[in-house]
Amino acid sequence: MPRMKPKSRPNMPESAIIVGAGASRGVGGALARCFAGNGLHAIIAGRTEEKVQALAEEIGAAGGSAEAVRVDVTSEADQDALFALAEERGTIAAVIYNAGNNAPIPFEQLDAETMERFWKVGCLGGFLTAKRAIPLLREQGQGSLFFTGASASRRGNPNFAHFASMKAGLRMLAQSLAREYGPQGVHIAHFIIDGAIDGEMVRSRFGDYLDALGDDGALAPDAIAQNYWHVHTQPRSAWTHEMDLRPYKENW
Repeated sequence: MPRMKPKSRPNMPESAIIVGAGASRGVGGALARCFAGNGLHAIIAGRTEEKVQALAEEIGAAGGSAEAVRVDVTSEADQDALFALAEERGTIAAVIYNAGNNAPIPFEQLDAETMERFWKVGCLGGFLTAKRAIPLLREQGQGSLFFTGASASRRGNPNFAHFASMKAGLRMLAQSLAREYGPQGVHIAHFIIDGAIDGEMVRSRFGDYLDALGDDGALAPDAIAQNYWHVHTQPRSAWTHEMDLRPYKENW
């Protein structure tokens, strides 16, 4: 896929690459706003050009620094182009892999093609991102590489064999990388998002369900993003590798 032509800026701040962003009212959108709001240049990568471009313009209008890149996370060529752009921008402070998809599918209806499609986005894409991020962050001797997980990262529920498989794989990837590259200065963390997210996708499909959860019964994307920023700014004498986030009333 072609990437949108970026605009060069002098004196570019350190960058945060948000892989798997889309709607403004979603985790990816909140992450881009949060990291840009804290002075970083947000490189917003997603598969839908209109959404990532609108998000970059929103951040720019609010005084932040951002640009959009259309990326298929399962494409090595797209990933190469994304990280080549990031290198041109200078120091990379953080890379966040937030791509994923979900839908309940009874196992008897689950075919190999669907299983592979979910795995490619939810796990292989994280591997491809890490393969490009790790050498750059290791050379810098610092920087964060974060992965977005789910409750399925630790348990498989009925009708979600495909989702649990990809999320568990991504979690193990994060653990292996943390043990290998943490001692080299790369902060690798995995975030388990446990509960419904009050974002555009869930709100548009299950608005009544979110309303029934009541005040603060679903995870707010901006609150999720604040926790990513907190972990990013931790001193290396006390790093978090895994953080789980859930609403106060979530049954777990």
